[in-house]
Amino acid sequence: TLPRKALQPASKAKNFCKAHAKALRMVFWGLLGAAYLCYFIVACWLNFQRALALVVITAVVIFFVCWSLFKKYCGAKVLILLSPLRKFWGFLCRVLYVLLLGGLVTWLSLDTAKNPEQLISLAGFCVLVLFLFAFSKHHSAVSWRAVFWGLGLEFLIGLFILRTTPGIQAFQWLGDQVQVFLGYTKAGSGFVFGTTLIEDVFAFQSLPIIVFFSCVMSILYYLGVMQWLILKISWILQVSMATTPTETLSVAGNIFVGQTEAPLLIRPYLADMTHSEIHAVMAGGFSTIAGSVMGAYISFGIDASSLIAASVMAAPCALAMSKLVYPEVEESKFKGKESVQRNILEAASNGAAASVGLVANIAANLIAFLAVLEFINAALRWFGEMVEIKDLSFQMICSYVLMPIAFLMGADWADSPLVAELLGIKIFLNEFVAYQQLATYKKNRLSGLEEWNEGRKQWISVRRAESITTFALCGFANLSSIGIMLGGLTSMVPHRKSELASIVLRALLTGICVSMLNSCLAGLLYVPTEMGDCVNILSTANFTSTNYAIYTCCKQLFSRWVCSRETGRLWSYAILPGD
Repeated sequence: TLPRKALQPASKAKNFCKAHAKALRMVFWGLLGAAYLCYFIVACWLNFQRALALVVITAVVIFFVCWSLFKKYCGAKVLILLSPLRKFWGFLCRVLYVLLLGGLVTWLSLDTAKNPEQLISLAGFCVLVLFLFAFSKHHSAVSWRAVFWGLGLEFLIGLFILRTTPGIQAFQWLGDQVQVFLGYTKAGSGFVFGTTLIEDVFAFQSLPIIVFFSCVMSILYYLGVMQWLILKISWILQVSMATTPTETLSVAGNIFVGQTEAPLLIRPYLADMTHSEIHAVMAGGFSTIAGSVMGAYISFGIDASSLIAASVMAAPCALAMSKLVYPEVEESKFKGKESVQRNILEAASNGAAASVGLVANIAANLIAFLAVLEFINAALRWFGEMVEIKDLSFQMICSYVLMPIAFLMGADWADSPLVAELLGIKIFLNEFVAYQQLATYKKNRLSGLEEWNEGRKQWISVRRAESITTFALCGFANLSSIGIMLGGLTSMVPHRKSELASIVLRALLTGICVSMLNSCLAGLLYVPTEMGDCVNILSTANFTSTNYAIYTCCKQLFSRWVCSRETGRLWSYAILPGD
């Protein structure tokens, strides 16, 4: 043991730190802030365009920090000053709603005049909302503020992402960064499985991404980054839609985590939540996908920016539609509270170790579902041959039954059977299989295959239909997810098992329709992008292999040649003597 005198400096230092802990924390954060400021200035000075993402992230963090400080030190005083305006608040809100509605109608009229086919998506959006209202549990108790604000936020987010240049560039950049980030998985999976396997075998190519992404999410939870982000998003939804903090926090969490992980954020409150709040929690889980499986879909070749946009847009829409389908008629214990204590330890996943079970579950489901699908198709073909119906399959049945819905979402009539087929696979099997099939269609298009082969389309049109389908499939709302949802929530509140079972089917219907509403909005706001100059494409093309650009340019060139030939023939007939 050390002599007593030797321990005195250490104890003095310890006591000094305790006595001046607040001042030392301020010094630490001050030094850290000064260091970051120097780094920020240097980054912007060297290359501002490269540092643009850093500027945006810094601005967002500064805004929320300043807002928190303002709310803490000046919030009560501002509320007292604004209290006389409460008498006019209702009137001002009504005027604002009328102005916003008028502006929306005017904008839609002008916008759809250029592309009338967008009106089909708008009609589909209205039909789906009316359909959900028809299945509402309590029609007279619907909170229209939550419905209109939720749909309005979804529309504004979609408008920013799909129509504005900053939104398109930001989400395209974000999608590119996610793809680069997920590419780091190859360092680990390549070392363990070898380069050949991860390039040729699906299980070693896509499933390790889930392990990597789950591990990163676990680290972000441990550092508190995810909790901070989820809380800020849930605060925006809660303030605008007047929903309770428990349901809002869970729905906001679903943007990043899965249907069984997000309720862990509010696990201590599940026992006291109303039926409407439980329905909102379930609907949020069915309407979105987890970040980990999103990484797998991106690895298939699905557009990353569309997947991210669909997940973000689904949160306010899910909350709005859940309040339309299952309005609040009970007295919530959490109404009026600004926030709830977040359950950080429960919400944090176990990282890579926990993801092993998820990967095994996905692999087992894929094996089972694809095998069952092949068995069903074999049985249907056998029954079809008895009555001279060739190639009868589950996909064919879905393509006919769900084709009107696909058309209402905005897909061209020629693409509607394929879109309907993927919708059926997503609802009755799961979205993983559906996205895998969509990726196959996309690869067929990019490789330059003929659009039609023996009367069947080999790929979905890139003009609206592919984007609409990506949004429509983005959600866990399928029959197999019912067991996952009930199993996860029942383990947290076992005494409410019967209540959960009575709510889950309405929540599943809501989740299915939320994904379709997102796709209708994508169809309404979609603007086709120009492919480029065919002269440049064909002059620099390598014709030893084909791709979509070469295929499209050759098709356009052939159409123009046929058109010019027919025009020349008509002119020759016109100048013949005696005509």
